Amino acid sequence: MSGAAGNATSGTIPEFKQVMGHPRPLWMLFMTEFWERFAFYGIRWALVLYIVAQFYNGNPEGEAPAGRLYGAYLALVYAGAIFGGYVADKILGYQRSILLGAVFMAAGLFMIALPNEQLFKLGLATVIVGNGMFKPIISTLVGKLYSTGDERRDSGFTIFYMGINSGAFIAPIITQYLAQNVFGVQDMPAYKVVFIASGVGMILSFLWFWFGRAQLKGIGLPNVGNESVGRIAAVAVGALCAIPVFYFLLTIPAKALQWYVLAPMFLILCALLLVEGNRNGAVARDKVIAMLVIFLFNILFWMFFEQAGSSFTFLADKIVDRDLGFMVFPNAWFQSVNSVAIITLAPVVAWIWVKMGKANPSIPRKFGLGIIFNGLAFLLLMFALSSLVAPDTGKIPFWTLFAVYWIQSIGELCLSPIGLSMTTKLAPVRLVGFGMGGWFLSTGIGNNLSGLFAAEASGEGGMTVASAHAAYTSGFWILLIGGVVLFLIAPLIQKLMHGVK
Repeated sequence: MSGAAGNATSGTIPEFKQVMGHPRPLWMLFMTEFWERFAFYGIRWALVLYIVAQFYNGNPEGEAPAGRLYGAYLALVYAGAIFGGYVADKILGYQRSILLGAVFMAAGLFMIALPNEQLFKLGLATVIVGNGMFKPIISTLVGKLYSTGDERRDSGFTIFYMGINSGAFIAPIITQYLAQNVFGVQDMPAYKVVFIASGVGMILSFLWFWFGRAQLKGIGLPNVGNESVGRIAAVAVGALCAIPVFYFLLTIPAKALQWYVLAPMFLILCALLLVEGNRNGAVARDKVIAMLVIFLFNILFWMFFEQAGSSFTFLADKIVDRDLGFMVFPNAWFQSVNSVAIITLAPVVAWIWVKMGKANPSIPRKFGLGIIFNGLAFLLLMFALSSLVAPDTGKIPFWTLFAVYWIQSIGELCLSPIGLSMTTKLAPVRLVGFGMGGWFLSTGIGNNLSGLFAAEASGEGGMTVASAHAAYTSGFWILLIGGVVLFLIAPLIQKLMHGVK
């Protein structure tokens, strides 16, 4: 039996040509994700600034609602993955899910280029639906290129993660340059250029996978009996019907979204995965429990890491001294700093894990390190906002925020690529895509909380040194306590993982 579930249950991996020590399709998936991330991060730097400028006439009071909308959008982007994972597992197959998701994402990105608030939110809703069918599935395909015991698996995910960050690196630079220096004229305002360029990037992602999918040798095709074109049409109609639902969810308060939508979704997901794990025996059940505990700490990490697209953007715009003497560092370029750090440090971190051999930290301990490094970034901001504010300008030095992104990136490397690999190992074999949806749902919950936190950092009248310092101080202590707790319970979690490393 071929296809998504067929490969997952049979455990058979096709013989792939090896390129640089890894299966050839890894590099095709690398570039597909590269262009998808170009599209995603191409708009990231502009969203909150655009919302304040376009829908609040530049009034700083728009910063808090912009942060909340941004957090809700990110939350639903990742929460949509739970449905996309299930549809790919049970109905559509992985390859078709990626292609259909890419079409919806591209359409949504072009829609948000229209300067109308209702169409803007409708476009975001369309991106959310498309991302749900795309994002968790391509990560799952990476896992299916390797057997569970293949020692190259973690390094393969790290390479894939570098593809993510390569796209994320060039996107803000290119979209900012196009907007301000090429097409940014009266008839083609800057933000419209950003959104259109990102839509083009999504089309390139679609084309790359369309022409490269033959390399997968059947991995991700629909199960036998599920090959009909009618299934594609049915899922497309369902996706169209889902767009108004997500539009509605973008219009409700972020706290209501958290408690009445995201939290129940997470509880239902946990229950379904536990039932499936229990059906497969005590070992599978324990693995699911370990995975779900890690998901809870994943929420904590992303709640504070994702300030990059919200409160850190306002911090850079208003409180960071971006004048380098020879140039003013564009706000958009801060979104590339994390990617440069990941690309630079990923091989170093991967080498350290290998070099440590038997002393290599367990997966829970790596997660604890990720949370603690995230906390150290907020500690630096605490120091800068309390001791380094220039009396004449009221701003903190450029290097402080630049360093914050690098410190957070070390934490991300300890957590995110490891989490993707962990989920494919611990999820029940019949629901790997659904488990990956759970990983992204936990990320989404963290992102919605990030929007609420960003609103606190901005305050009601816009961000000030005092409001940022108070919020970031709280962030530091929460992260520090969370990281320490995870370190303490790591042996118990590792025991539940039954040898998975």
